[in-house]
Amino acid sequence: MAESTAPPNGLRPAAPARPAVPISSIAPGSARHQQTGVAELDRVLGGGVVSGSVSLLAGDPGVGKSTLLLEVVHRWALAGRRALYVSGEESGGQIRLRAERTGCSHDEIYLAAESDLQTVLGHIEAVRPTLVVVDSVQTIAAADTDGVAGGVTQVRAVTAALTAAAKAGDVALILVGHVTKDGAIAGPRSLEHLVDVVLHFDGDRNSVLRMVRAVKNRFGATDEVGCFLLRDSGIEGVADPSGLFLEQRSEPVPGTAITVALDGKRPLIGEVQALLANPAGGSPRRAVSGIDHARAAMITAVLDKHAKLPVGAADIYLSTVGGMRLTDPSTDLAVAIALASAYADLPLPATTVVVGEVGLAGDLRPISGMDRRLAEAARLGFTTALTPPGAPATVGGLHTVSAANIVAALHHLVDIADHGAGLRPPPRLLDRS
Repeated sequence: MAESTAPPNGLRPAAPARPAVPISSIAPGSARHQQTGVAELDRVLGGGVVSGSVSLLAGDPGVGKSTLLLEVVHRWALAGRRALYVSGEESGGQIRLRAERTGCSHDEIYLAAESDLQTVLGHIEAVRPTLVVVDSVQTIAAADTDGVAGGVTQVRAVTAALTAAAKAGDVALILVGHVTKDGAIAGPRSLEHLVDVVLHFDGDRNSVLRMVRAVKNRFGATDEVGCFLLRDSGIEGVADPSGLFLEQRSEPVPGTAITVALDGKRPLIGEVQALLANPAGGSPRRAVSGIDHARAAMITAVLDKHAKLPVGAADIYLSTVGGMRLTDPSTDLAVAIALASAYADLPLPATTVVVGEVGLAGDLRPISGMDRRLAEAARLGFTTALTPPGAPATVGGLHTVSAANIVAALHHLVDIADHGAGLRPPPRLLDRS
């Protein structure tokens, strides 16, 4: 007797309206990137926005989201394409003033100050733009949905309706999203699943530097970062941001080390600064900015235990330049060298970079992307790199010096500093190692 193939719960298969076809026979159609004209944003998006796609841009209040997107619609309009900017937070007059201040006014930019979903959909149908910006999704309310604007139910309903309109009209849609105090996107987690691209816009409020990173991208990679400078006159992309993270000096000073971090696929030159001081009393003080506090404490302990440098007994101040955040373990060695340099009052030559991860046993570990890091350092004119074993001997005009552990790295520090300055360093650095 034949085994029954009846589906569970009495469900019956329905005849599909369109049969399944081989993937190779499907034409890409309109799923092509269109450049926004903002090169750093296009880099993160994988080449630009895609018609019918929905992108979510989230960031802290005041970080510059509205300024960036106003620049995007301006560049879009300059290319002869129509854009619609919908604001549920600001009046039309406020946005017009910002547009005049930043030079982003254009006749192909249409502006609507609305917070009702049906009205927003009506504007999209009437204007027929190719790019729509909604600032922000938490301020738009659907009259036929329970809850208040910004609530879980409302955000889900508004996003679903705007996404359907974008797909139906083949319109590129960018939504601005709020973030919580922890930096997560406000609203239901399903919001991130509904959209095609999720971007995070962040930066130090005390610095002009801003960065855009892709957390999700159905049309490209998520390992790119875009760099911007936010000024009173608007926002501008920075194609080569490494110079922003270096202190410009005529002579090298003790307590500094230059490193190369990878942010996604992008190598960035950064500078670590260290200062040691005699404690005023009680427990030694630790003040860390731009560097992971736990890793800084670990490196201090490694220097104390394996290199016999009593830096842990001093007040330690560690910082980066330009608001850069160094969370990559590859910058461990730079922190260690900066602390040792400050302790020995021994400056490194300005043409030296330091890259490597420090282990608890005092060993130096290889890191990923070493070729790319060293190539960036060589491009910027650095001539010497202190690295873990396994790095290429030379990259361009840059020569590498390898060290297997932190003690060997300190010996190389003395040799490099002595060669660069032409002076013998204080003996206390190696006498204790």
